[in-house]
Amino acid sequence: MSEQKHHFSTEPEHHILSTETEPMLERVLFGNRLVVLILMVLLTMLFGYGVTKIKLDSSIEKYIPLNHEYIRNFLVHKDDMKSGVANVKIAVEATDGDIFSKDYMETLSKINDDVFFVKGVDRSGMQSLWTPNTRWTEVTEEGFQGGPVIPSTYDGSEESLDKVRQNVLKSGQVGRLVSNDFRSSIIDVPLVEKDPETGEKLSYQQFSRDLEEKIRAKYGSDQYRIYITGTPKKLGDLMDGAAKIALFFLAAMIATAILLFLYSRCPKGTVVPILASLIAVVWQLGALALMGYTLDLYSVLVPFLVFAIGISHAVQIINGIAIEAGKGANHLLAARRAFRGLYVPGMLALLSDGMGFLTLLFIDIGVIQELAIAASVGVAMIIISNLVLLPIIMSFIGISQSGVRHAQKVEASEPKLWKTLSFFANKKVAPFPIVIAIVMAIFGYQMSQGLKIGDLDKGAPELRADSRYNLDNDFMVSNYSTSSDVLVVMVETAKEQCNSFKVMDAVDRFMWYMENVPGVQSTNSLVTVSKLVTKAMNEGNLNWSALSRNQTILNTSIQRAPSALLNPDCSMAPVIVYLNDHKAETLETAVAAVEAFKSDYDDSIDEKYFGYTIPEIEQAIENGEIDSVPVRFQLASGNAGIEAATNQVIADAQDTMLIFVYVVVFVLCFLTFRSFTAVACILIPLALTSILSQALMTYLGIGVKVATLPVIALGVGIGVDYGIYIYSRLEVMLIAGKTMQEAFLETLKSTGKAVSFTGVTLALGVATWILSPIKFQADMGILLTFMFLWNMLGALILLPALAHYLLRPERIIARHKKRHGEVPPAG
Repeated sequence: MSEQKHHFSTEPEHHILSTETEPMLERVLFGNRLVVLILMVLLTMLFGYGVTKIKLDSSIEKYIPLNHEYIRNFLVHKDDMKSGVANVKIAVEATDGDIFSKDYMETLSKINDDVFFVKGVDRSGMQSLWTPNTRWTEVTEEGFQGGPVIPSTYDGSEESLDKVRQNVLKSGQVGRLVSNDFRSSIIDVPLVEKDPETGEKLSYQQFSRDLEEKIRAKYGSDQYRIYITGTPKKLGDLMDGAAKIALFFLAAMIATAILLFLYSRCPKGTVVPILASLIAVVWQLGALALMGYTLDLYSVLVPFLVFAIGISHAVQIINGIAIEAGKGANHLLAARRAFRGLYVPGMLALLSDGMGFLTLLFIDIGVIQELAIAASVGVAMIIISNLVLLPIIMSFIGISQSGVRHAQKVEASEPKLWKTLSFFANKKVAPFPIVIAIVMAIFGYQMSQGLKIGDLDKGAPELRADSRYNLDNDFMVSNYSTSSDVLVVMVETAKEQCNSFKVMDAVDRFMWYMENVPGVQSTNSLVTVSKLVTKAMNEGNLNWSALSRNQTILNTSIQRAPSALLNPDCSMAPVIVYLNDHKAETLETAVAAVEAFKSDYDDSIDEKYFGYTIPEIEQAIENGEIDSVPVRFQLASGNAGIEAATNQVIADAQDTMLIFVYVVVFVLCFLTFRSFTAVACILIPLALTSILSQALMTYLGIGVKVATLPVIALGVGIGVDYGIYIYSRLEVMLIAGKTMQEAFLETLKSTGKAVSFTGVTLALGVATWILSPIKFQADMGILLTFMFLWNMLGALILLPALAHYLLRPERIIARHKKRHGEVPPAG
């Protein structure tokens, strides 16, 4: 053993190499420092220009799985759907009295007119008490009578107001456009996808601000209160909240600077790492803009992570340079040695980060895929800015004397904390963390079985419960009969056949079936209209509230049906299913019920028959090709349908993504360390954190959804950095001939200190998110803080305990000799 100690230096393995055997990358970079710096400046100028082109995008299409079957079905009939995802509802409440007053009606009329001219409104589809498409109908002795709810003769008099009251009651809009207590009414506002003037996508953020400025701020008062809901408004509020995250970024940067100075005691060692990490952020944003990408609600958080990851790796570089400078090396030599000892584990860690992010591409949702690309680009920039630019800058300016003295003091001291932690590599203590980890893994696994897919809260779970949007949504739910959570099933048939008895009968059976499904409030379709009209035509006799087999009667009964209940060529009739909420269980139950009904009632015939006209259908029946008019039920539209599709995509991708990220990290670690036991030491603490994080999600009531699924990949990809740095240094110490506990103590005194600082810094950087008004950002902050801290503790406590049992120092030494052309002696 003494010979081994004499032969192997305690410095990192590359340090013992001669100048002639220095890595070629090191020779190229440090041999051309000025050229490299000039290239970096040019890159910064290029990407800095790109930053000026970056834009925020709130397009709804990015948040839904466009290739899912449900969404493809919806897109086929998108132009036929009169109301869909891009709708906003504006409720105007009279706080004193009801809506049947002259002042209320005048105010509602003004709001209706102002909304009409807001940029992005589909004016032809607007509906309120003041729009002509809101009508009343009644059956009298003379036949059907009807007209607009607010007639052209309205003059604000008591007589006119009384007439409006009667018309509202006849219109069937109580609970829909008019609240159940008659204290408020709704303006239903469909939106266009693109600006008709510019052709660009409608900015929901700007639309939301227009509603706030031109409607709520202008008309909201103690007398009248304004409530606004709908997916576009929700996205607009989220974008406004996301714009405030710059404050969190600033807070994290200040806190990081303070901690970094306390860690290094060197002004240059504080400023340069922060500068290098900020440069990586600038490069990332500029590159994305030049590649044609935009920022959205999720990718706007990535610069936080890029900065935090950059700092974590910069700390390792600064720590290595300070240690070498404390040994007497000059600026250039200290930087070269630090680079030589850290570029392999640093590159491995960053590649693991990048590959972990890329696994998110498995999830077929635009915002998650763009987050994966944004994060991967950011990691690529960190490789250049922190592993190349940082050491080259430090090779010119070096660590200050105060930083060198602090490094020498730390190197010479043996803090009680590190001595205590080193006992986890001792055979008497090592079993305890392993047993505790096993118990925690079993407990965490059992608890994680309750983890749900999708939203678990009412309203908009992306926003806090006390947010203005969710308070507005609570008002709508409490005062109107129709739920804001709508599942739309599209019933397809041949052209001009949506009113045939077979189709209408199938829809009738479907509606009855769905209304008996738990979580379903009510349904509405062409059948609803047909039954009401048929009953009305027969003196209101309830016995006539049924479908007639006489086609002429059916045709008559739907003559005045709203255009939203059938498409122009009558080949599709939507069935609107109102749900209690959009919780995961509710959506799963409703979708499963629709699928079960489909399997019994759908016609399994050639697609072409669904596009046939009446003569073609009659000819096909006569020829024996088909038995009757084709009919099938297609999922899905409505906000609940979109969310159901999203939940299915996430459920399918969750396990695949997690398996792939672990496989990638496994392969990268194995290729670097060439040892299964080494990989086990690194990955087992990581797996424990993944299990515990899922248990934490279950405990906190956080479902797996678009916002939280990326956290799983991020936590694994970034968390593996700790284990890689710890194991890399531990292996060097073992090669130097030290015992396991001695080797781990030396590791803690250098790399361990940097790792603990990194864990705290990363956790602090994302912990600020917990204060965000955007709940999904707060949830991500909680989960990432937990994962960063637990991964750090796993690398400092569980890894050495596993290493004691799994690693064999003699095998590591033999493998090192073999890789460097030396053959270990026999025996």
